[in-house]
Amino acid sequence: MIIGIGAGYFDWSGYFPFNLGPDLQGGISLEYKADTSRIPPAEVSEAMAGLRDVIERRVNIFGVSEPRIQTKKVGGENRLVVDLAGVFDISEAIKIIGETPYLEFRALRPGTDLASATFTDFVPTALTGRYLNKASVDFSQNALEPAVLLNFNEEGTKLFGEITRANVGKPVAIYLDGLPISSPIVQEEISSGGAQITGRFTAQEARDLVRRLNSGALPIPISLGLQQGIGASLGERILSQMISAGIYGTIAVALFLLLFYRLPGLAAVVALAVYAALALAIFKLIPVYLTAAGIAGFILSIGMAVDANILIFERTREELRAGKSLALAVEEGFSRAWLSIRDSNVSSLITSLILFALGTQSVKGFALTLGLGIILSMFSAITVTRTFLRALEFREGRKIRILYGAR
Repeated sequence: MIIGIGAGYFDWSGYFPFNLGPDLQGGISLEYKADTSRIPPAEVSEAMAGLRDVIERRVNIFGVSEPRIQTKKVGGENRLVVDLAGVFDISEAIKIIGETPYLEFRALRPGTDLASATFTDFVPTALTGRYLNKASVDFSQNALEPAVLLNFNEEGTKLFGEITRANVGKPVAIYLDGLPISSPIVQEEISSGGAQITGRFTAQEARDLVRRLNSGALPIPISLGLQQGIGASLGERILSQMISAGIYGTIAVALFLLLFYRLPGLAAVVALAVYAALALAIFKLIPVYLTAAGIAGFILSIGMAVDANILIFERTREELRAGKSLALAVEEGFSRAWLSIRDSNVSSLITSLILFALGTQSVKGFALTLGLGIILSMFSAITVTRTFLRALEFREGRKIRILYGAR
């Protein structure tokens, strides 16, 4: 435990058992070389963007692990850089990326004798996993042998039709990660956009292959080049300062609620504590990788929860000043404030959804924590605070009204 006297902050990093983003804890950086030799130059940029998207889906399936994935060009080579937060085992990091397969179709080299052809006589075609829509498991009705069905997108359907039309009576080999897994003979042109992989699969092997293909077949092959650890761009000092700022801000808000709203303020403080506990539990359960932006989103949602309570208390005060009973004033206060709370929070939630859908990784983290916070803050203000106030049964009297901030 460290107390930075000169810097004026307490080191909270040892008391923050949550997953942190790469800006706060570092991790591992992997740099892959992309083989774009088979792709027309005009399509390389699009293929690299597709590669980046596939890898991101693979390592960030819930959108919360905050990887940094980017493409770049070094000399004449296209590179993919993957930074994984909190991963410090090189073999684990390579496994995370390497489980995404590269699927391709190869046709028999022109002039090759079919009777003596081997898998070295097959040459790549333009059809790869880049054009795959979906993979699924199917079983032969006769032998109950598992097969993997492939469904291509519109462009893939066109390519597959051209390949089968040009190779009727010949084999078209299917390769996965550079190894042949099936070599069916084309009986006729297939224009439906579907292919079938058969072989000596067990049911589990077929399911595993389908899972890997659906997680994203790579549009172009990659090979690992550089691997290294990366340090946190912000680090423990910034984390401690942010947590301290959040705690001091929350204490200031709690004092304001207690001094200005008295008894309802106390109920709101307890509700905020419940809100914070629920939010942190969800962050731990998913788990959410908290970046500096994500923590900022969480702290901002605390302020929005307070705003909802203030609306409720002000409406309750107005009802008390109008001469209504305490019980009725509380119910009317919540009822009148609900529409304003609903509209403001729904608009903020829509903004969070747009940011999550269209933003970069750091923006997604901010949007996720803010959106979850908004939902939980509405629950804490409307349900938890109301439950506490209903539980406080007092007899009517001037002193009780003063506790509610009304004369």
